[in-house]
Formats: sequence, structure tokens, C-alpha cells
Amino acid sequence: MKSLIVMLIVIVSMFLSKFTFAQEDATLKETLKALSQDAASQYLNPISSAFGTDLNGAWFHRAPEPKIKGFNIELGIVGMGARFPTDAKSFSVSGTFRFDETQARAMVSNQGYSQQEQDALVDKLTAQYFDVSISGPTIIGSPDEHITVKFPGKTFDVNGQNYTVPEQNIDLNVGGFRDLANANWLPLMSPQLTIGTLFGTQATIRYLPPKELQAGMGTFKYFGYGIQHNPMVWLPIDLPFNVALSYFNQKLEVGDLLTTNAHGMGINISKQLGFRALNITPYAGYFLEDSKMEVNYDYSIQTPGGLVNDHISFEIPGENKSRISVGLNIRFVLVNLNVDYNIGKYNSITAGLFLAI
Repeated sequence: MKSLIVMLIVIVSMFLSKFTFAQEDATLKETLKALSQDAASQYLNPISSAFGTDLNGAWFHRAPEPKIKGFNIELGIVGMGARFPTDAKSFSVSGTFRFDETQARAMVSNQGYSQQEQDALVDKLTAQYFDVSISGPTIIGSPDEHITVKFPGKTFDVNGQNYTVPEQNIDLNVGGFRDLANANWLPLMSPQLTIGTLFGTQATIRYLPPKELQAGMGTFKYFGYGIQHNPMVWLPIDLPFNVALSYFNQKLEVGDLLTTNAHGMGINISKQLGFRALNITPYAGYFLEDSKMEVNYDYSIQTPGGLVNDHISFEIPGENKSRISVGLNIRFVLVNLNVDYNIGKYNSITAGLFLAI
């Protein structure tokens, strides 16, 4: 059993090493330093919802039996893949943005102003946030396209004289993240342990040991737990299938940059066809779910007076609010294999491979 646990951790660690939000050009943290809050929230929105969808998936493949006391243990690995909607690769939003010195100088050049006038306007442009339109690729969009900020134009008073900076588009030189560019799915894997049954109840735990990510991204952490309870253990009703009320909760952290919390509750049913050690079990469920991604980083603005780090902190709610799950579990002696499809705002496929006792 110990060797199996070690093997599962190695498999998941190898998977995570390919998925650490760091690429050849820049880490995700470095990328976000060029984006204000309104731009960053739209840029990250697809993975916020996809992470929440993944975390809330693959928690069950059967309902516990209505027994006062039983014995069953399952240890294995689950994989989840949330599918991105077709419109998740780009965004357009009205928001605020603060320009850095390089961007501001590009905005006032070629306007016929003297160097002294340009310097004064650069001071004005880098000193505050402006209402703008922001559009471009999200984190899963094309890396060859860039986010642009449309400045609506503004007239400034400098020493009693009016100077106009005209409407124009500013290229932020931030495109889709190369590790996720044009992705259709967001995958995730985790070891999972389920123990039961006591008073019609079984408990499930997911855990990954902390892992240092590359390029100064911090430590990856993940822990989740869940419980399923068959209320028929208390009722004198013999149903032709097993039913369970369920609750699951989990937390995933990527350094101090991203924290995703997710939870779900609902009802699921299953029907075992065959013997304990050789059977197939169709299952289905309906769940209400919720998730949010907390984002923390410093938005760095180079101004004529020096570097300004504007700390940004915000939450992105997941778009999945409910799901319908339909799947099939196959058991052969000590091995359980299950696959299911989940329908929601973000559809997903989940699977699990377990050693079952």
C-alpha cells in the first residue's frame, strides 16, 4: 500500500511539473504585473471557472450502501478535464487602467509638443487611473495576439494651458499564455482515498504534498475532503438503487498568487449490477456548486518618479453553479475504473482508477 501511495504522488508530481504557470518568456506572476485589475480579472476568468469545475468533479462513482457498519477502502488517482466554452479565448470590457512611462511617452509623441510639454503630459498620464476599454486574448487565447487598451482621449491643464492627448489604442504586449495557448481543456489530477461505510456514510480525502514550482512561483498546495451519506440507513424503505446526499470542499494554492476554493453539495444514485468483486455500476448525480479564485499580485508602473507597485487583490467567481453527472464504474476483482460526463456552464469529463478492498 505504501509503495502505491508513493507511485501516485510521483505520477501527479510529474504531471504538475508540466503545468506550473511558467513559460519561456515569463511566469504568470510577471505577466500579471503588466495588467491592471480589470484586465487581469478578464484575462484569468477562464481558468478560474475551469479550476472550480475540475475541483468539484470526480468525487463519486457510487453511493454508499445503507449499512450500519461495513468495510471498503478505495485508493487511487482521479483525473478531471474541464472544457472551455468557445467564447473563452478573448474578452472585451470597460474598466480602468494606469499607464506606465513608456506607454505614456508613446501616447504623447508625434503630437507636435515640445519635450517639456511631453514630460508634463507623461506626469499626468502616469499619475492616475483612466476609464478605458480593454480587449484581447484571455490566458487561453492566442499568444500572437495582444491585449490592447483604448484610451478615449483627454485634455489636460498644464500651467494654465490645455493640451489634448487624442484617442488611441495602446498595445500591452501581453498575449495568451504559451503553456495554455489555444487550449480546449484544463486538466487536473489528484490522489484520492475513500473509506466507509459507517451508518451509511463514507468519507473521501484528496491531498498533494506541497511542491515548489519553478521560476519563483511559490508552493503548490492542494487538499480536499468530502462526505456521502445514504439516508436510507435510517428508513425502513428498500430502494432498488443506492442514494446519497453529498458535500465536498477543497482548496488549491499556487504560491501567494492564486488561491481557488470550491465546494459542492447534491444527490447521487447508483445501481450495482453483478457481484462485489465483478460488477458494473451506472451512476448519476445532480449538484449545486460554487468556486472562487483569489488573486494577489503587484501591478508595477514605471513612472518618471520611479517604480510604483500597486497591490492588486480581487476574487473571480466560478461560472459553474450546478452540474448533472452521468457515468459508469467497472470493477474487476480489486480494480475500479470509472468515467463520467458532467454538464454545466463548463462541461467536463472525469475518470478514476482505484485499488478497491
